[in-house]
Amino acid sequence: MIKVGLTGNIGSGKSTVSNIFSTFQIPVFTADLEAKKILEQEDVITKLETFFRTNLKTKEGSIDRQKIASIIFNDQEALNFINNLIHPLVAESFKEWLKHQSNKPYIIHEAAILFESGFDQYMDQIIYVNAPEEIRIQRIISRDQISRSEVLARMSNQWADDRKKDLADYVIENDNYNLIIPQVLNIHQNLLRLSSDV
Repeated sequence: MIKVGLTGNIGSGKSTVSNIFSTFQIPVFTADLEAKKILEQEDVITKLETFFRTNLKTKEGSIDRQKIASIIFNDQEALNFINNLIHPLVAESFKEWLKHQSNKPYIIHEAAILFESGFDQYMDQIIYVNAPEEIRIQRIISRDQISRSEVLARMSNQWADDRKKDLADYVIENDNYNLIIPQVLNIHQNLLRLSSDV
């Protein structure tokens, strides 16, 4: 079974691409969703509150994601702390999930910071979803209802597009001009061929 990393900078359209792979009956592990689940764990919240020295829960008792985001996107030390806490737990979840996919030709591991976290080293192939910066900015403003400056702050914590494209085996252009499905289908067929050779 081939392990395929799927990544792209914020607003690139990774989720759209992973959804297309799902329609081909390819299992997709979404690292960002798994990280959100882990953030709800009481022991994780306690560690974060101890480090940040503040309450991180909403009135309803769930984790206050907006508060965490406002802290980590302006503080590199805080971002490093939360990444070092969450990433190993996500990796463990992925290993457990992988045990149940052994009959598949390949799997997709979708992660926004696949390269930044060093998790790319565990992948056999990597797909990078690329989109022009201005298109990504507008997508995020529309999706998350945040300001342009907040979007740029989030972007600053990710590697540049060109650096990631150079490290990827495949690049999908999601620029509102190139059709996505034919690009994904082409990669899917190529991965099926590769898996049959393994």
